[in-house]
Amino acid sequence: MLRTPVDGTRLRILAWLGEPGTAEHGLTADDVAAGLGVPHPVALTHLRLLTSLGLLCTGRSGDRLRYRRDEIRIAEVAQLFEKGW
Repeated sequence: MLRTPVDGTRLRILAWLGEPGTAEHGLTADDVAAGLGVPHPVALTHLRLLTSLGLLCTGRSGDRLRYRRDEIRIAEVAQLFEKGW
């Protein structure tokens, strides 16, 4: 699921959310849409999928929903792949 679509959009979102500054504040769907040059519904679809996989968590900042990486879950998934899952 992370590698679909082929262009690696979800992996780019995860990498972007791991960058200093972004990691602390998170991103909104509007941020992702503008940063990747995709329509808002496309950005939201990617963010929701990553959230449903447990790789992102959400929180509110005012009236805005912000997405952040769930570092604990990402470490668990990475460990599964290292073990040859």
